[in-house]
Amino acid sequence: MFKGFREFILRGNVIDLAVGIVIGAAFGAVILQFTKSFLQPLVQVITGGGATGGKFTVNGVDFDYGAFIGALITFALTALAIYYLVVLPANAWARRGGKAAEAGASDEVRLLTEIRDRLPRR
Repeated sequence: MFKGFREFILRGNVIDLAVGIVIGAAFGAVILQFTKSFLQPLVQVITGGGATGGKFTVNGVDFDYGAFIGALITFALTALAIYYLVVLPANAWARRGGKAAEAGASDEVRLLTEIRDRLPRR
């Protein structure tokens, strides 16, 4: 029972996933703090300054649209960073890996691949 669990845990995919989650959470915290420390005060200055900047009150209820703008900026920065730091390098690595696999293929495999690529698509 423990042998199967140990094999599951020691698989590369599980460890990579765990590392990705931890790094992602840490990166998310950095972006969130950047938004709170720099962008939210900037929104407050632009929209009136002080503690009331980025807020309006209706019947004694505060609507903090400055925090919402900060959350949107946090989301956009996180999405851009993930795309440029994770997705693009992973796609480039996969393309390079695919070409390397084709280069090591036998003549028959290359010929069959070429034939397949020339066949009309339906």
